Amino acid sequence: MILLGISMIVMLLLGFPFMVLILGPLIFHIEIYMPMLKINVLVQQVLTGLTPPALVCVPMFILASSIITSGQAARRLIRMVKAFVGHIPGGLPITTNASCTLFGAVSGSTQATVAAIGGTMRPMLLDAGYSSSFTLGLIINSSDIAFLIPPSIGFIVYGVATSTSVGKLFLAGIGPGLLIFFLFSIYCYFYSKSKKVGMQPKASWKERFTTVKEGILVMGFPLVIVGGIYSGIFSPTEAAAASVAYALLLEGLVYRSLTVKKIFKSFLDTGIITGVVFILVGAGQAFSWLISFLRIPQQFMPLIFGADPSYLKVVIIVVVSYFVACMFVDPIVAIYILSPIFHPYVVSTGIDSVFLGTLVTLQAAIGSATPPFGCDIFTAQLIFRRPYLEVIRHTPPFILILILVTILLILFPDIAMFLPNTALSM
Repeated sequence: MILLGISMIVMLLLGFPFMVLILGPLIFHIEIYMPMLKINVLVQQVLTGLTPPALVCVPMFILASSIITSGQAARRLIRMVKAFVGHIPGGLPITTNASCTLFGAVSGSTQATVAAIGGTMRPMLLDAGYSSSFTLGLIINSSDIAFLIPPSIGFIVYGVATSTSVGKLFLAGIGPGLLIFFLFSIYCYFYSKSKKVGMQPKASWKERFTTVKEGILVMGFPLVIVGGIYSGIFSPTEAAAASVAYALLLEGLVYRSLTVKKIFKSFLDTGIITGVVFILVGAGQAFSWLISFLRIPQQFMPLIFGADPSYLKVVIIVVVSYFVACMFVDPIVAIYILSPIFHPYVVSTGIDSVFLGTLVTLQAAIGSATPPFGCDIFTAQLIFRRPYLEVIRHTPPFILILILVTILLILFPDIAMFLPNTALSM
């Protein structure tokens, strides 16, 4: 296993894609150390990772996000939020936070949120006097909220890996997501006030009414997804299908922004992104199977946690493990590989599986925006064409806030558990 770990680190540093990074060392390890196993066993495990019904949600949520991103919804959403908070100190950064939070109810993806909201808000922030590094740090960390606000691909992957209710996980992410939005907004308010930047003219009530009329229908997404799941009308899979139908109706019939070319591109983009996600999920399943086959959790978990671990010790170990892992690899891979290892042991200590999933997904979100290899950092580099050091320069304040949210969540689990505990049906 030492050689397996070394080979993965070397391939990571050489820039290999994540699926090659996982499957390559696995094939090498099986061929050298486990010749009795045929390579088709590995193929079977990859395919096994793609069989859970809950994964049907993934392409549908991605398709809904692609349709909305190609249309007018994101811009209308930003104008509506800006009309109400743009004039206060930090109004534009708060608009960015709020737009990322609301867009998270459409996309469920941090990278999609960086592209959709960041592409529109960054020029506004720069024109208002904010530094380039602040705008980049704000955008990539605000996009973390999309990983917690349903629908979240991270929650879907965790639910599949641990057989946990995806519906309850969706509801559990709302409280922490809103808390992050609130704390980010406070920071942006005081930062803007101290730097004396970002003041915008106050919109009239007529302008506000116009923007609400133009953008209010975008708010139908959280009503369809969250409201449908919370009330028991939809299962998560049905909510995913409903979100696609709503996206087509909104952009096609109401906003009339869809063309045949845009619809074709949305389907094509969905196929590409879904293919990448599913390859990562399958590769994660194969790696998780090998770890289980070699009985590594049984060997190391008792040593890590001790004979009688306390709640705090267990939670800290889990939080640190996922946070560090997601600084180096894609969050989907980290969740799928680590969750089957930690989940049985942690749940046996009495920690709720849904609460654990919320902590895990939060750490995945934080790690994806944390140097050295957080995936959102490279997404921002690619989209905004800025140097690596400029992208990460202003991330520390936001990361500290996210760590504070983690601490609050550990101390007050009801931040996450209130909604799933009060849901009528799953």
